Amino acid sequence: MRPVLRAVVAGVAAAAVVTLAGCGNSAADDPAGSGDKLNVVASFYPLEFIAKTVGGDAVHVTTLTAPGVEPHDLELTPKQVGHIAEAKLVLFEGNLQPAVDEAIDQNAKKSAFDVAPAASLEATGADFEEHSEGGAGPAVKPAAYSGDELDPHFWLDPVRYADVVKAITEKFVETDPANADGYRERSAAMLADVTKLDNDFKTGLANCKLKTFVTSHQAFAYLAKRYGLQMVGIAGFTPDAEPTPQRIREVQNIVREQKVSTIFYEELVSPKVAESIARDVHVKTAVLSPIEGLSDANSQESYLSLMRANLQELRKANSCA
Repeated sequence: MRPVLRAVVAGVAAAAVVTLAGCGNSAADDPAGSGDKLNVVASFYPLEFIAKTVGGDAVHVTTLTAPGVEPHDLELTPKQVGHIAEAKLVLFEGNLQPAVDEAIDQNAKKSAFDVAPAASLEATGADFEEHSEGGAGPAVKPAAYSGDELDPHFWLDPVRYADVVKAITEKFVETDPANADGYRERSAAMLADVTKLDNDFKTGLANCKLKTFVTSHQAFAYLAKRYGLQMVGIAGFTPDAEPTPQRIREVQNIVREQKVSTIFYEELVSPKVAESIARDVHVKTAVLSPIEGLSDANSQESYLSLMRANLQELRKANSCA
């Protein structure tokens, strides 16, 4: 972030804190309106779901990424920066949302909890934005591509997601030991649900005629690796990135050669590129949700229900028994 913008973020946060402090014990003293509850800020939906499920009635969760907002490009309002500064605990994933990283660095170093270490992020090679050669998978990269970029999309692998649930639970217990028993009880129930989800993916994707799936956003490398599939992405980690004409031709060739039936797109980004490729190669389109945030259409869904919807879409597209 440029120095001027860095100063603006810091100034906004300072102003927000001063305003809140001047309100004494009024409702404005707690920007999230949490009262006696643990005041938690979650940077985007997968962390919000954990915080609310494990926290239950003991926490008040403020989410920075609203439904319908693409989290990679989130810009914070002054009010949100104030929430970060006042929270007892800020849950985020480092290097995913630059505006959040910056606000935390300026205002919430002691209360922030980066879940990335618990997720054991890897360099999956899922980046085709600068491709210059043909090929069907992540093994084919341009000479300038280092291959060491860490894939942030841990939540699409239920096993990694479970590890983050455990880490957040322990952070809740450390921060609010008076409610430790409740946190651990709710965490155990959530982990049972996530373990069942993992087992359902293993069973549901065990016998598929086709192992390759094509998606507009390269968010699914962990999922593909976990369950023996191969992801072919049109764009890179950032869902609204524009693929090169060369990459579009590569994807079209893969679809034809491997008889792919479906081009997947996501809810929060325009489907135009996916639809264009699908028309050119005469295949269907369908939604495969990266679950980075809820949309207006699926605002009543949850991480678990959206993952199960993804499983069904993959089973249909890949002709799984």
